Amino acid sequence: MNLIWLDDFLTLAASGSFSRAAQERHMTQPAFSRRVRALEDWLGVVLFDRSTQPATLTEAGEWFRAVAQELLTRVAGIPDQARAVADASSATLRIASTHALSFSFLPGWLRGLESRLVQGPGQGPGPVQLISDVMQQCEALMQQGRVQFLLCHGHEQVPSRLDPASHLWAVVGHDALLPVSAPDASGRPRHWLDDGGGKPVPLLEYSAESGIGRLVRALRGGALAEAHTQSALTAHLASVLKTMALDGRGVAWLPRSLIADDLAAGRLVAAGGAQWAIEVEIRLFRPRSPLPRAAERFWATVEEVRSKG
Repeated sequence: MNLIWLDDFLTLAASGSFSRAAQERHMTQPAFSRRVRALEDWLGVVLFDRSTQPATLTEAGEWFRAVAQELLTRVAGIPDQARAVADASSATLRIASTHALSFSFLPGWLRGLESRLVQGPGQGPGPVQLISDVMQQCEALMQQGRVQFLLCHGHEQVPSRLDPASHLWAVVGHDALLPVSAPDASGRPRHWLDDGGGKPVPLLEYSAESGIGRLVRALRGGALAEAHTQSALTAHLASVLKTMALDGRGVAWLPRSLIADDLAAGRLVAAGGAQWAIEVEIRLFRPRSPLPRAAERFWATVEEVRSKG
């Protein structure tokens, strides 16, 4: 159906005269009549009784007049609604974050930034849409333009898969990936990477989609290949590997930010010497192209906090 037909129909319904309605619609009467007939064919009903002068609406025509008016009213409001949706979208911060940082680092970090963004009544940071996923999916969301920011772990020796020509990043925190194990009854690690023999040390490993796994493989893969280890379990999420480590199933590299309470309580202990730990940065990525005003204000606040140390 062509929306123009609705205006044709309502114009004819108002006067009942095909010639006058055609004139008002700035077209010839035969062309106007064809458009009215096309509407009737589309609906499968007769809208006008043409045996009377002027033409009158049939019962179906009376019903359709209310429908046509409602449709045109709704269509007229669509631009305003679209602008409202666009305005709301531009005011929303869209952030992708890896699962581990979503649980541990992001809430407090975001709260600190939001307190700086509040400049007066109604001047807060606005709504935040957070997508928590594995690193590979978060990178895809950034590349597709579906999020404005990506929060993840990074290391200077492991290049990001986001093109530096089209993305910027800032260091917003620091963390460490620590090999840990559940303790035995005496409080010593149940599994120890530096044993150098005996039973293979069971490893709780990350899948290829994991950003933490990418860092561990790049920075400790060679040493692990030489150590007496054996893969015991593979999973996407640090939270899953943490649960398995707590259950005594092997050694997992977990972010210090995620297991600080477990280390303090002795539920997890170091599973190797200091050489196995990996110091990492917490990075916030954004596209180089301009972002909506709220997102640019957020980035400016991130840069201000970073510059003040």
